[in-house]
Order: sequence, then structure tokens, then C-alpha cells
Amino acid sequence: MKVAVMGAGAVGCYYGGMLARAGHEVTLIGRPNHVEAITRDGLRMQTLRFDEHVRVAASTQASAVKGAALVLFCVKSTDTESAAAEIKPYLADDALVLVLQNGVDNAGRVRKIVAQEVAAAVVYVAAGMEGPGHVRHHGRGDLVIEPSSASESVARTLIDAQIPTEISPNVTGALWAKLILNCAYNALSAITQLPYGRLAENAGVQASMRDIVGECLAVARAENVTIPGDVDASLRMIAETMPTQFSSTAQDVARSKPTEIDHLNGLIVRLGEAHGIATPANRVLHALVKAIETKYPNPA
Repeated sequence: MKVAVMGAGAVGCYYGGMLARAGHEVTLIGRPNHVEAITRDGLRMQTLRFDEHVRVAASTQASAVKGAALVLFCVKSTDTESAAAEIKPYLADDALVLVLQNGVDNAGRVRKIVAQEVAAAVVYVAAGMEGPGHVRHHGRGDLVIEPSSASESVARTLIDAQIPTEISPNVTGALWAKLILNCAYNALSAITQLPYGRLAENAGVQASMRDIVGECLAVARAENVTIPGDVDASLRMIAETMPTQFSSTAQDVARSKPTEIDHLNGLIVRLGEAHGIATPANRVLHALVKAIETKYPNPA
């Protein structure tokens, strides 16, 4: 399969690299420093099972999606509309745009811009960029994807590439479940600059997370969203299965990059206001991360 990855950060490099390693024709679209390193040396994939340089094409241009049957859309939520507009002129008519982003509304935002089929996916992977062209995997790697005309064939392709994949009719609920976990962990990891395992060991953190999750669940109920599974068990499992992982928000803060906090705790605050639900724990975390962003050397 010909695959393009729009947004070759940690998530895009991990899944794109796994598909390239399985023999698919993959092009990673990302920043110049990553593209240069990948073109020169291949993508270094340092995972729990292997440490290899995977040969894969790389480009800085959105036009590199041309001809791809599958486009993994992995940009930050803050860049959803602009990135969708960039790839729009080059998408094949029968391409599937699979949205692998944090947040619950990105697929809908992409659908407003492109005419091709768009499917949401819930991403459960712990990964980070260790340097130009070097992705490190800390745990998991499974996907839950939305039903579409191409979902079954795409799921088979992903599974064959050792990416556990499930098709679910309740992707909205699964996205909300992931959002709740992000709201509990991301900002706290960013503020403390601690990985999940060490963060969860600190006194008071578990009680604080319960407050955050309680607010999120109240907002989800007001939005008529059914959350699948056991949220409390999932919350515990994050620290147990990804103990060395720093949240994507923590990684952004460490690199003085804009975060996605407006689409995480900030979304809960906005929806809470709309429904008349108090969200003080999420409000504090949102405010603190936004304040940290103002300390960057060149704030956006």
C-alpha cells in the first residue's frame, strides 16, 4: 500500500515506520531537520522489541500525499485546518484520511475541508522523538478506528504490520475515553516534567486525577457520550504500562512548543461552561499550562 504520513512527529513516525518496516511504500511529511536525518540515515525506531534504522521516504511538502491510498493525519490539533487545506489539492479521490490526533473533534474538522473519506482513530501509543529522525517507543501501539468503506482492508494492513487494530462503532466514546486520560495525565506531566510512573507515585496525585476525571465524566454525560470500558482501570493502567512516558504536552513544554491544552483540559472547561457544569480542576490545569507557554523564549 502507498501511505503518506502528514505530521511526522512521534505518532506519525511510529506508525509510518511500522508500515514501512512491513514493506509498504511510506512517505513521512515533517520538519526539515527530521526529513534530512531520515533521508540520510533512515528512520531510527527504538522500540521495546527492536532498535533499527528503517528505510522510508521523507518530504517537507504536503504534495507528497499524492497517490497515497492511506493518509495518516498526525498533526497537532492546533494545526488541523491548515494541514487539511495543505493536503487537499493532492489527495487521491479514493484516499482514506485516517485521523490519529488527540482530542475528540478533529475528524469532523478535517471533513469540512476535504472531500475524501475521513475516519477517526483512537491512538494508544507511548512514543517520543529523541532527536532528528529518531523515534523512541515506550509502550503499547494499538489503534481503534472508525468504520468506513476502507476500514476492514486498512485494519488488516495495520495488523499485518504488527499494529493491533480494532474497528469500533463507538469511536466517539473511545475518543472521549482517551481525552479523559489525557486530561488526567498530560498537564500534570507537563507541569511537573515527570513521566507517568513517577507522577502517579506522588502524594495527592491520584486524588487530583479523580477530581479531573469526575469533571470530564460529568461533561461527557451532558454531551450524551457513552464512555466504554472502566475509566478507573484505564487510568491506573497508563502508569503501569507506560511508566517512562512523558505526555505529549510535557514534550511540547520541554521544547518550548505550543501545546494542545486548549483541545484537552481547555475543551472540558468550554463544554462545562456551555452546560453549566463547574470544572475547577481542569480549569486550573489549563490555566497553568497556558501560563507556562508565556515563559517560552519566543512565545507563539
